[in-house]
Amino acid sequence: MKQPHDLAQRYLLIADRDINTMTLLAKIAESDDEAIGFHAQQAVEKCLKAVLSLHQIPFRKTHDLGELMDLLSDAGKPTPPETNEIEFLNPFAVTFRYDLIDLETFDRNHATALVVKVRHWVATQIP
Repeated sequence: MKQPHDLAQRYLLIADRDINTMTLLAKIAESDDEAIGFHAQQAVEKCLKAVLSLHQIPFRKTHDLGELMDLLSDAGKPTPPETNEIEFLNPFAVTFRYDLIDLETFDRNHATALVVKVRHWVATQIP
């Protein structure tokens, strides 16, 4: 069985892979916002799961960022900055991958900045 810190580090490696992909796609004007949003959501999800794993807080297989943040909060652990904004990424996990939805309000730069803030927050949580 993996140690909590090792599992947290593994989640971070996966999150960083999504962050790198998101960052590259965000720089290309022709990239689909759905793809950028997907990698943004996945990165935040893995960051949250890293912190949950470190604190040995059990979680089910889910893409629901709100649920993951609630688990941290319920356990008395800090939650990421701008928590109230993070859930806007939820639909990118599944809905936007399989359906065409109007994304007029999606701002790839804002999404990227939010993910970077969450990743920096995680770095303060995991030694």
